[in-house]
Amino acid sequence: MKTTAFKSINKKIIASINVLVLMTTAAKAQNSTTVKTKILNETISKMTQYEVKEEEQAQLRKILSDYVNSAIASKENIMAEAFFEEKKPNILWLIERWNNKNELEKFSKKSEAKSLAKLTEKSLLKPVRTYYIKDLEPLTKEQWRKTAKKEDNQLVIMLFVDAKKGTQQNFKDTYHIAMPQFRSEPGVVNYQLSEIEGDDTQFVTYEKFRSNDAFQYHLNFPPIKPVIEYLETSIKTQPFQNGLHNLIEFAPLTRE
Repeated sequence: MKTTAFKSINKKIIASINVLVLMTTAAKAQNSTTVKTKILNETISKMTQYEVKEEEQAQLRKILSDYVNSAIASKENIMAEAFFEEKKPNILWLIERWNNKNELEKFSKKSEAKSLAKLTEKSLLKPVRTYYIKDLEPLTKEQWRKTAKKEDNQLVIMLFVDAKKGTQQNFKDTYHIAMPQFRSEPGVVNYQLSEIEGDDTQFVTYEKFRSNDAFQYHLNFPPIKPVIEYLETSIKTQPFQNGLHNLIEFAPLTRE
């Protein structure tokens, strides 16, 4: 009798343990699915650099223009722009932001994206370089879609900053204070600081001005002083030598 009762209790304990294991497994699976869904639904920001053979420049610019114009026609696209470097016109940049990863993956199946991928297989001097970035003080779609005026001599600057370990939060805090003032400057079209994913000491600024005069005004604007002080003291190498890129936009071609 005692043995039968013991077996019965033992079976109940085993059954309870099995239920707990199933519940734990289900909870882990649900949590994993939730995390994946969250990642897929997060805004994705991406910069791609192409170093192009001279004889392929015109064709790749045309393909990039088609890509950008098709992208900005999508309601899921936040922004898409293409540039060549002022001093190195064979270096092209594609900068794009999408509402989520799923939408970018869907767009990658469109003809314009396939044409770009196919052309880059034979047109480049070096492999494509891609940066995924996290925007700090993010802009809205409407803000990203602001453009310079037709009569403006637009200037776009991208600056890569490699911060010393342990100082990166100071850099972000400095920009957090200065950013609203930068964006309020009359000559600024838009201004963004982003952190490069995979290394929290690496940043890139994207600065679009209506003209070189507007940029010179910015360099003498008092709120920029703490930023300049940081760049002079707390980075691994001076960004103005190797990290500065003056960009000429060629797509989209619309202006206010």
